[in-house]
Amino acid sequence: MKTRITELLGIRYPIVQGGMMWVGRAELAAAVSNAGALGTITALTQPTPEALRKEIGRVRAMTDQPFAVNLTILPTIKPVPYDEYVQAIVENGVKIVETAGRNPEPYMPVFKSAGIKVIHKCTSVRHALKAEALGCDAVSVDGFECAGHPGEDDVPNLILLPAAAAKLRIPMLASGGIADARGMVAALALGADGINMGTRFMATREAPIHENVKRRLVEHDERDTALIFRTLKNTSRIFRNSVAEKVLELEYKEGATFADLKPLVSGERGKRMYETGDTEDGTFPAGLAIGLIEDIPTCAELVSRMIAEARALIHGQLAALAHEN
Repeated sequence: MKTRITELLGIRYPIVQGGMMWVGRAELAAAVSNAGALGTITALTQPTPEALRKEIGRVRAMTDQPFAVNLTILPTIKPVPYDEYVQAIVENGVKIVETAGRNPEPYMPVFKSAGIKVIHKCTSVRHALKAEALGCDAVSVDGFECAGHPGEDDVPNLILLPAAAAKLRIPMLASGGIADARGMVAALALGADGINMGTRFMATREAPIHENVKRRLVEHDERDTALIFRTLKNTSRIFRNSVAEKVLELEYKEGATFADLKPLVSGERGKRMYETGDTEDGTFPAGLAIGLIEDIPTCAELVSRMIAEARALIHGQLAALAHEN
């Protein structure tokens, strides 16, 4: 299935596994890449740049297919040695990087001189155009449906994707609300060159998280996410559990600050929850796509099923609609 994204990244199918904190590890990334899509490991899941070097080596031991490294650039209380993480990426021969969060401009010269393809994650047309101007090779455009940070504009992909496609010259991935072939075909029709899925890949056999978390994604529907940090202008979409409800209560009834909420939403609690399976122990990102997740397949099964069903939709149902009687 050839698109500008498959040609740019050297992959068989226009499907990318998004970078996810604590989830984007070698096991998942390699499985996705071996399935013909693009797997992604998350740099900051690794505690040090040296640990990232080892994780890159683990991926290479499991696949000979292209894979990416996600580098999310965010303001933090404890300084992150981003320059050292960048060096680990470059020196270990990674050829595709997904950047997210803040502007990747400070690192673009290093990435480009190393021949790295850069995909920047954006939540608006204006940010996507800025990424293009900086020299990014592609953008991943996140609609309001996505897990994690959807921005503050609240524009869903039905509007955001064609609006971005009308102005961009570089390839575009659609991200947010996609979990099956129907979403994939729709995204392509709206102007995307491929899709980015995070939540859907969490509910796969190879995802390195507890089975309880995967089952929650299958059991719940599109109503079971929560938008936290809205009052702080840093909106994040997470799975709706008792902790999420407490965060919302503190935000809207008590005017809580981020410092007040931090004990509830800390990354360490989220990491522990993924490990123990206690889904009421912390928070974790989940997109509206949970309403479309009905099983826990292998990555190979998921990708092959999506491609087969997408082809059937394009050549069958949609082709029939276009047929002149």
